[in-house]
Amino acid sequence: MYREKNYPVVGGIAAFLFLTVVAAGSLFMAIRAFEGEQGGLGVLCFLLSGLAFFGFGGLFVVQPNDAKALVLFGTYKGTVKQDGFFWANPFLKKVTISLRVRNFETTKLKVNDNHSNPIEIGAIIVWKVTDSAEALFEVDDYIRYVAVQSESALRAVAVQYPYDSHAVGELSLSTHTTEVSQALEKALAERLLKAGVTVVEARISHLAYAQEIAAAMLQRQQASAIIAARQKIVEGAVGMVETALQLLSARSIVTLDDERKAAMVSNLLVVLCSERSTQPVVNTGSLYS
Repeated sequence: MYREKNYPVVGGIAAFLFLTVVAAGSLFMAIRAFEGEQGGLGVLCFLLSGLAFFGFGGLFVVQPNDAKALVLFGTYKGTVKQDGFFWANPFLKKVTISLRVRNFETTKLKVNDNHSNPIEIGAIIVWKVTDSAEALFEVDDYIRYVAVQSESALRAVAVQYPYDSHAVGELSLSTHTTEVSQALEKALAERLLKAGVTVVEARISHLAYAQEIAAAMLQRQQASAIIAARQKIVEGAVGMVETALQLLSARSIVTLDDERKAAMVSNLLVVLCSERSTQPVVNTGSLYS
């Protein structure tokens, strides 16, 4: 397994000045040697000048948030992460890799949730390369690897949760986005570790029922909302009726037997729980008529 290691490099400006002096001086001495009919010395100086010119090929620049992986005849030698102007062995192959933070949005995947309901889900993955050696040499194409593994992790997480929670404390994709995002980050970190990639953030960007069941699930959600609302209304109405009876009894306004209490409770619940405004009926006779 390849692990990133630092490669010691020489400052580019100093190397450039040195090579320039050697190349110019050797070329000048070669010309003078040939003029003085010293062919052997001239050839030697000319070769030295050519070697200096070849040395210019070792100069390279590292941009901010970039890295250069150095490979010599198929052998990984190290990585330069510090931005600047440097010189290294001209025979080294210098492979540039970006260390910047990147965004990747998965396609809208069609999967089955924990309750076997078909849903559409998508996610946005924020990631960056932290180990250049693993990214370049452990996987064939680390960008493509991130894309494929992100979709795989999203599918694996989606099947663990239902779309909606139908029980108290049940985690769901639609209501517990923080927990789902954390689970997705964990699944991605495990898959992308071997590629030298770190996940900065992962969050759900699209979530919906599949088209073939969207209408039915919408009706189900509406029914659940209506039931919850009616239950809340009934709870409030019962509390109001109880308070009314207690106040009537405590203030001795009227004394009601069980039958009249039942009638009063029935009338109050009809008034309070009815979806439409009720029409009052005024009793002009006696209480028991």
